[in-house]
Order: sequence, then structure tokens, then C-alpha cells
Amino acid sequence: MTGEAVIVGVDATPAGALAAATGWTVARAAGVPCRVVHVTPTPSAAPRGGIEPAQPDLIDGLIADARSHVVDALSGHVPDDVLQTIEVLVGNPAWELRRVVADTSAGLLVLGGKHHAPPVRWFGGSTAHNAVRTIDVPVLVAAAPVQRFSRVLVAIDLSETAEQTLTQAHAFAAMFDAALRVLTVVEPMPAIPDVGVQSDVGEHYRLAETETRRLVDTIAGTDRTEIRVDSGSPARTIADEAAAWEADLVVVGSHGKGWVDRVLLGSTTERLLNRLPCSTLVIPAHGPPKA
Repeated sequence: MTGEAVIVGVDATPAGALAAATGWTVARAAGVPCRVVHVTPTPSAAPRGGIEPAQPDLIDGLIADARSHVVDALSGHVPDDVLQTIEVLVGNPAWELRRVVADTSAGLLVLGGKHHAPPVRWFGGSTAHNAVRTIDVPVLVAAAPVQRFSRVLVAIDLSETAEQTLTQAHAFAAMFDAALRVLTVVEPMPAIPDVGVQSDVGEHYRLAETETRRLVDTIAGTDRTEIRVDSGSPARTIADEAAAWEADLVVVGSHGKGWVDRVLLGSTTERLLNRLPCSTLVIPAHGPPKA
């Protein structure tokens, strides 16, 4: 789940401080380094291709100013040794974060905030799906401060990504000895005009429950793992379940062929993130999960 490090993309805002605190909490639980990175964009007045080597004073000034603001914003939210090791880069934020993740073999990227917070806007949009498309590691969008994660809700759609998503969610919950609830949402089957035999909704529901239980038995077992199968709109159902259960984290997978993919790749994503009362962890299905 966390690879060899947890990378946290921050800025000098409360969302950046929340990301840093969350990333440090996860890294401490996983026993890996927490690497906090701020990327200040290349000045618009700089020549095409970035700042030339002959402009070291401009680079040094940008870095010093950015570091001062970020350290002030994060002070009190993470230990002093983390503040002392904040890395400030100059360039395109999305490209630089991709490079840092790749260079460090990181297993998790943490971004702070929602509602168009700057770290998420770095990826060209206002929601986590842009980061998922760009970076081949799990992306945690921190939305609420937590000292530890006690309740993890994982939503699966029984596509080919479900097993990997559940595996990662189980590993995350295990780091904090958290309770794990597995939610499968069965979408209402639309009636097809002029077709005499319609889909058996009850049978669809029973099949979903059977497959969910099989996955849980195979991956997570029944110890501290609950199963919920519900029907309705995926985004609304997930948000309602997260609020009712008071989940600290919602885990979803991406790049499947079920409703999760439609949620993550469409406008529903923003509605989901804005509705959720807790942080969101998006698992990209780009390859085998990292240990």
C-alpha cells in the first residue's frame, strides 16, 4: 500500500496542512518515510521550457519564499523533523509530483482538501480522478482531520478491479487495526420497453451478495469485516453509508467496467467527493498492488 515512502503534496493553505498531517499519520503507521513536497509553479515570465540556469537568484528566492510560507502553514500539524525536510521544487506541479513518486518508489500520494483546493487543481481538474489518471499509485484526498483511522468503508462494484481494491483497503485498515466495511451497490435495473421478460432484481441482488462474500472470505476474512449490499445511486449510497457509519475513510477503485469507473471518470466524482464527510482513497488498477 505505502511502498517505500508516502509522498504528500502540500501548499500553504489549511488543505495543505491537513494533507501533511494525514500523510504523516499514514507513514508512521506503515513505518515508512513521509516525504512532504511543495511545487511552486515556474513564473509565467520565465522563458519557454522553464527557468534558465543563469537565473539562480530567482530560483533561490522562489524556493526560500515558498518554503517560509509552507513551513508556517504546516507548523503544529506535523513534527519539526518533517518541517525541516520539506522539499520545495520549481516547475509544473503535476509533472514534478509524478517524478517524485516514481523516483522514490512511493506507494501512496496524499493531497489535501476538496472543493477545488489547489493541490487537486494541480492535476488539471477539481477532483481526485485527474490524479488517478496521472499517477499509478493510490491517491488519498484528505478531507477531515483524524488521529487514526478507525473505520474504513470500501465500495466495490464487482468488476475486475474489485479484488485489488478490497486487498488495498484491507491492508490500509490493518495498519490501523480499523474496522472494515465492504459495500456493494446494486444499481436499479432499467425497464426495457417491449421486452416481456425483465431482469430479476432480486436475483441480481443475491448474486452481488454472494460474490461480495466470496471476495471478503478470500481476502479479508470475517474478523472485523462487515458486508453491506445496497441498491440505488452509487454516489448517494456511498455518501449516505459513510455518514451513517461515521467512516474515517472511503476506498474506491478505478478503471474497472462497473459503476465505480463511471463515478470516477464522470461528473459524479465531484458530487461524491463533495458529499463525503471523510477522506477518500482511490486505488488505480494499473498493475499488481504494492506490498
